[in-house]
Amino acid sequence: MKKVMLTLMMVMGIIISAQAQKPNKEEKREQKREEIKAMKIGFITEKLKLTTDEASKFWPVYNEFHAKMEKLHEERKVNHKKLKKGVDSLTNTEAEKMIDQELVFEEKELALKKEYHTKFKSVLPVKKVALLYQAEHEFRREILKKAREQHHNQQGGKPQGPPAGKPGMDDEE
Repeated sequence: MKKVMLTLMMVMGIIISAQAQKPNKEEKREQKREEIKAMKIGFITEKLKLTTDEASKFWPVYNEFHAKMEKLHEERKVNHKKLKKGVDSLTNTEAEKMIDQELVFEEKELALKKEYHTKFKSVLPVKKVALLYQAEHEFRREILKKAREQHHNQQGGKPQGPPAGKPGMDDEE
């Protein structure tokens, strides 16, 4: 219970400090990322019911994993920016190279997941590792649901697409 309260206090601190300033667009984006990160920490800690000892071993490994995953995704963005121009603007050779690069990224991502799956099992019981994957999926769904609701409230209309949890609403990773 102390961990949950501490996490909630941390989230509230981030929210209060974010509201105390008039940030620019990039600062707002960074504040939002930090807010989501704090929410995710609380969500996962609660779902896994991490002990203090487990948390002290788990979070450094988890943070390392996500730092590497973010770096990989940043590299991948370069490839995706080229696609925004449209496939029709590419030569066959360029298109083939981009497809091959995407497959390489997917292989790297899978290798990273396998590596850290082993590391997670070294610091947590295997059932908690399974709960971790479930909690990450649930958290993504919650964030997407909140984003849709926020968009709906800003637009004043009906939300686009099927409601969360309905068939056809698979999450992108």
